[in-house]
Amino acid sequence: MVLLLFTTLMAAKGCLLCASCIMHFIRHSNTFPHHSVSSLRLPTARDLTTRASPRLLVCSHGVSSWNTSNTHDPTDVVTDVVVYVSFWKSMSIPQHTRSEEGLEATKCKCGPGYPSPQEAMKGPREEIIYVPCIYRNTGTEAPDYLATVDVDPKSPQYCQVIHRLPMPYLKDELHHSGWNTCSSCFGDSTKSRTKLMLPCLISSRIYVVDVIEPQEVHAKCDLGNLHTSHCLASGEVMISSLGDAKGNAKGGFVLLDGETFQVKGTWERPGSTAPMGYDFWYQPRHNVMISSEWAAPNVFKDGFNPAHVKEGLYGSKLHVWDWQRHELIQTLSMKDGLIPLEVRFLHNPDANEGFVGCALSSNIQRFYQNKEVTWSAEKVIQVPPKKVSGWMLPEMPGLITDILLSLDDRFLYFSNWLHGDVRQYDISDPQRPHLAGQVFLGGSIVKGGPVQVLEDQELQCQPDALVVKGKQVAGGPQMIQLSLDGKRLYVTTSLYSGWDKQFYPDLIREGSVMLQVDVDTERGGLKLNPNFLVDFGKEPLGPALAHEMRYPGGDCTSDIWI
Repeated sequence: MVLLLFTTLMAAKGCLLCASCIMHFIRHSNTFPHHSVSSLRLPTARDLTTRASPRLLVCSHGVSSWNTSNTHDPTDVVTDVVVYVSFWKSMSIPQHTRSEEGLEATKCKCGPGYPSPQEAMKGPREEIIYVPCIYRNTGTEAPDYLATVDVDPKSPQYCQVIHRLPMPYLKDELHHSGWNTCSSCFGDSTKSRTKLMLPCLISSRIYVVDVIEPQEVHAKCDLGNLHTSHCLASGEVMISSLGDAKGNAKGGFVLLDGETFQVKGTWERPGSTAPMGYDFWYQPRHNVMISSEWAAPNVFKDGFNPAHVKEGLYGSKLHVWDWQRHELIQTLSMKDGLIPLEVRFLHNPDANEGFVGCALSSNIQRFYQNKEVTWSAEKVIQVPPKKVSGWMLPEMPGLITDILLSLDDRFLYFSNWLHGDVRQYDISDPQRPHLAGQVFLGGSIVKGGPVQVLEDQELQCQPDALVVKGKQVAGGPQMIQLSLDGKRLYVTTSLYSGWDKQFYPDLIREGSVMLQVDVDTERGGLKLNPNFLVDFGKEPLGPALAHEMRYPGGDCTSDIWI
């Protein structure tokens, strides 16, 4: 029994091909049962501006799929065909109109990405953004989907969702995404960035085109609840896990074949699994990988319970791995580093230091290599909690939930999901970052809300609620993504549906948004763009929760240089 994941192609006369027709093409001498095959091409962003709603269709030979009436049950199982990975390019994810990897890659005919972070900064301006949108915990019985957002100011569809690709199952909880290849494969001309990996936080599926079912991940790896996806220089894809097949804590890594996307097994050697998992980043020139911890999926999936922190069920450690031997060699117990999430090495492949954002303790820790080749961590930024009333606890942390570094390694950015601000720090001296910019984008302490701030070490008064283009923004700044040139910071407001529901009920009712912040890259500084708003509260099937953002040609958090 296989699940049919439909894809579309655009033919010369504008007709759409379904997955069953593609499989008929494979099996029956390159002919299609009821479509013309001449001059097939991929849909582009330009195509999508002239096609109001690209969609997956019901073919005349009777195979059901998602259609305009949304009558198909996404839990149905079809016994006919499955679209294999080699047909990824036919998936209805629009292609961007400019060179996705920049002029340098085009000239040298190298592999994907850029030869260095400095060259990446010269890449083209972003025109579209891919962002997963989640319906789990919202009350809308529809599958999560991948949205394509037009962010080209010259486009008539600017700030609009121009395409939606629904997943075939309900309640996956799409979360983070990654590419099949990136700049780590720049020297390999046989590699190309054509496949977006969508690991699922709750269902443990991995979407490429063919669905990698959770049973395969469970059986071959005893891992589940998948998070971060990174491509490797070998051409393989590695995905971190938060748990085992039963939802208990287990920090391992699923390894996929880079061509067939079959589950090969675990990356780590037997017996070398970390007790918890979340994010990871590798730095091959120093033969190291660093991974972080959240909690067991059974602990966080239904919401946050402060008692679980006291019970030691949330993470507080970084794990150091021997990159060549695939072995866990050191664990860093960070002082005052509760729930370390996003890990970011400096982009410079020679650098032997980086940063991790610790959510609950609301600080940034710098990790670095010692002279004796061991690793250490030190706190370099602290966001003080605020004494409050009208909230679940007497003190409210900032809750740092995402961080990133500019490609030139000059600025560090992070979001305080509860306090509601995004900060920019100058890290020219990584041991002594200093605040360069700050902007408030909603959050839990806005004026007129249920929370009253009683004591604040930073602010004189509570910030105003954020209204952009007539819409009051629910939630707080969460995922962030920086343009290649460092001048525009994109922000979404959903963390994880279970926690969104608990901390920001209005976010469930109103849907999340995407915002844009203008960045002063010379002197430092952040300023909201008042003319940019993508409102996911107005989606056709109901308000959705938009999460991590990706550019087609790579970005500050997808690409690793070796």
